[in-house]
Amino acid sequence: MMRLKVSILSAIFALGLIGLAVSSGAQDNKVKIRAGHFPNVTHAQGVIGQARGDFDKAFGDKAYVDWKLFNSGTSAIEALFAGELDITYIGPNPAINGYIKSDGEALRIVSGAASGGAGLVVRKGSGIKSVKDFNGKRLATPSIGNTQDVALRNWLGENGYKLKEKGGTVEVVPLANPDQLTLFIKKELDGAWTVEPWVSRLILEGDGELFLDEKDLWPNGQYVTTHIIVNTKFLKEHPDLVKTWLETNLAITDWINKNPEEAKVVLNEEIKKETGKAIPQNILDAALPRIEFTYDPIASSLYTSAEDAYKLGFLKSEPDLSGIYDLSILNGILKEKGLEEITVNTQKSAAN
Repeated sequence: MMRLKVSILSAIFALGLIGLAVSSGAQDNKVKIRAGHFPNVTHAQGVIGQARGDFDKAFGDKAYVDWKLFNSGTSAIEALFAGELDITYIGPNPAINGYIKSDGEALRIVSGAASGGAGLVVRKGSGIKSVKDFNGKRLATPSIGNTQDVALRNWLGENGYKLKEKGGTVEVVPLANPDQLTLFIKKELDGAWTVEPWVSRLILEGDGELFLDEKDLWPNGQYVTTHIIVNTKFLKEHPDLVKTWLETNLAITDWINKNPEEAKVVLNEEIKKETGKAIPQNILDAALPRIEFTYDPIASSLYTSAEDAYKLGFLKSEPDLSGIYDLSILNGILKEKGLEEITVNTQKSAAN
C-alpha cells in the first residue's frame, strides 16, 4: 500500500512537471513585446489596454505584452536605445531627441494617440491678467527641454519677453508637477505650463486659472501630445504584430471616445493600481474633456516643435525629421476600414 501511494504521488508530480513544461513552452513560443506607457491620462490607450488585456487578447497565441511603466520620455528612450523596449506611448520631444541622437536609426512614429491637454495656468493673486503682465514673474515647466518647456519658452519669446538667464525679467524653472502644485499653494510660483491632469490640479487644488489653453495656438486646435513609436528593428522583424497593435489601439481609441464615463473608471482604477493613488474624480472630470484621443499623429505640429527646440538651443543642428514617420501600416488599416488615410504634412504649423 505504501509503495502504491508513493507511485501515485510520483506520477502526479511528474504530470505536474509536464504541465509546467507545456505551459512554459507555450509562452516561449510567443513573441515577447516590451511595451511602455506612462501612468497618466494622456496615455489612456496604453493604460486601458493594459488594464483590460486588450493587446494580449488581440495577439492570441502569437505574442504577449511585457508592460513597462515610465515617468519620463527620457527614460523610455534610454530603454529603447538599450534594446529593452519595442513599442511605447510617448510625447513628441522625447521622440524627436531619440530620432536625432540615433541619426534616424532607432525609432519610427507609427500612429498618433492624443492631442491637447496642455496649457498655461496662472495663480490667482499673481497679478497676471494679460500678456503684458509677465515681467518679473516666476513660471515653471515639468523639465527643461521637454515639450511644455519648449512651448512656454517659445511663447514668451514671441510675446517679447527675455528670460532671466539671458538678462531678461521672466524666470522659468524646471519643477516636477507635484512640486508645482506645492509652490502654487505656498504662493511661491506665479504660473506653470504643464499638461493634464496637472492643469486641472493647479486650477482646482492650487487656486489657479487657465490663462492659455495651448490648443488655441494651433490650427484646428490640434497638436500632438502623445503618439506611438516603435523600435525600427522590431518594426522590420514584426510588421504583423505592429499591425495588430495599431488595430487594437484604434479600437481602444474609438471605445474611449464613445464611452467616456466608462473609460474614466477603467483608466482611474489602473492608474491607482500602477501608482497607488487614483486621480480625484473632479480632477479627472475636468481633465479628460481637454484631451482628444486620435490616431492622427498631427505631424505638422511635431515639425513646428522641433524647429522651436532648435531655435531655443535644445538641438545642436537644424533637425532633419524626414524619416521619422512610418504610417504605412496605419494607413493600410484605415484603408481596410474605409477611413481617410493620413498624409504626413512636413510643413510646420503656423501658430495663431
